[in-house]
Amino acid sequence: MRLGSHGAAVVALQDRLTTLHYDVGPVDGDFGRSTLHGVCAFQKVQGLRVDGVVGPRTWAALAAPRVPQPRHTLTASAVEIDLTRRVVYLTKGGAVTRIVDASPGKASTPTVTGAFTITRRIDGWRRSPLGLLWRPNYFHEGYALHGSTSVPTYAASHGCVRVTVPAMNRLWPTLSVGERLWVYR
Repeated sequence: MRLGSHGAAVVALQDRLTTLHYDVGPVDGDFGRSTLHGVCAFQKVQGLRVDGVVGPRTWAALAAPRVPQPRHTLTASAVEIDLTRRVVYLTKGGAVTRIVDASPGKASTPTVTGAFTITRRIDGWRRSPLGLLWRPNYFHEGYALHGSTSVPTYAASHGCVRVTVPAMNRLWPTLSVGERLWVYR
């Protein structure tokens, strides 16, 4: 299965990824961009080739997946950004509650690492000198977790952490100023 596939097998895939806490958007039987990014995030976490195609290796990994554990166990909600795997983990009570595909900073403009809090949020588009940011959640100076129309499977940003616009729309109500956020490799 791949982008553009439809039907019961896609519903089964979306159900399984949702059960494993991967962000795939609505379970609707349509292998659209949200499902594609959910598959890519799953492949990244599992150490598979990241191609967005659900073939025999991805199906096998779905049957017996590696379940990521947060590095920090707070009872409150928090965010962890794994730069090595290029994913965002939402956590609560010592468990990962959602996994989102991301594109962090490229080698020439890396994302900062460390312990932060979300200090400011903008509900809408923000034009920065480096481009447009959808619903940015700033965590260190001009660095933000934000939505973007371009979220490749590799590190491509100018230092921020990009997720898709629909993914940010789903994340937006769960994030807040003061929330803890860790960025690590």
